[in-house]
Amino acid sequence: MKVFIKAITYHLPENVLTNEKIAGEFPEWTVEKIDKKIGIKQRRVTSEGETASDLSVGAAEKLFAEHDIDRSIVDYLIFVTQSPDYHLPTTACIIQTRLDLPQRLTAIDVNLGCNGFVAGLSLAKAVIIAGQAKNVLLLTGETYSKYLHKRDKSNLTIFGDGAAATLVTTEGIAEVGEFVIGTDGTGADNLIVKTGCARHPLPANDLKFDDFGNPHSSDNLFMDGPAILNYSLESIPQIVEDVLVKNNVIMEEIDLHVYHQANIFLAELERRKLRIPQERYYCNIENVGNTVSSTIPIALRMALDDGTLHSGMKVLSVAQGLGYTWGGMVLYF
Repeated sequence: MKVFIKAITYHLPENVLTNEKIAGEFPEWTVEKIDKKIGIKQRRVTSEGETASDLSVGAAEKLFAEHDIDRSIVDYLIFVTQSPDYHLPTTACIIQTRLDLPQRLTAIDVNLGCNGFVAGLSLAKAVIIAGQAKNVLLLTGETYSKYLHKRDKSNLTIFGDGAAATLVTTEGIAEVGEFVIGTDGTGADNLIVKTGCARHPLPANDLKFDDFGNPHSSDNLFMDGPAILNYSLESIPQIVEDVLVKNNVIMEEIDLHVYHQANIFLAELERRKLRIPQERYYCNIENVGNTVSSTIPIALRMALDDGTLHSGMKVLSVAQGLGYTWGGMVLYF
């Protein structure tokens, strides 16, 4: 049985955080410096009280309207997020009601970061092949802005909030190929929010600043940027090779590379290390930022809209993220 992406779209919050606004708060972090080092000019951030489920409901409603999809056909709902509305219940259950989806469906949350779309799509394909569902609605939604300390000038430049909606079924615009998925939990502490759940339920109130004025707190998102960078650059060649072998294709047959959109610095290092021609490496983070699990689906939709991606193309997508987790796949448009 073949499985396809039938339709894909995204939804972003209205609030825009520009480099000018960031530079106004941090004079040493100039607009030119952010543009050159990060490659992001602006990112969207949620307002107070606006959640990842709000963004994802918006993306789903847009998907149904744009593609004239009858929501009653959805029989499986996957919500990929690390920004749930509550510890419990499952946010996907709340989304089911808000979208007025059938009650006779499975609704699950998947707690994954940058690799969330790849892993979620692999799960969607698996449940269709297993006969558990025919039409899977895959939602990815993240609001990392809520985890960032207001003085964290580094991560404020990188992360944006956003959501994407993808309908996965047995016919559509892109056949879903084979996946390579992996996990190495030894890197978990390199991107983490330590407090707020069962291990450390109460705020630690341990905020301190390093010699460069960067905040470190167990109550906010911590990212060891150099460790993440080194991990990505060391692992990506093997991931790409494994995905190509799994799909029985060679690098020269890939028409477009749509990878997780972290920042322009990492993107360029990856592209050069893999010797990918610039015209075949799609990067769209300039106006949306790193939206974590939604970067790949947002990029796919933007590439379709601007004509970069079209029928007949083979697309290789790879993502590495916190956990550590990684995944890759080939899509046949």
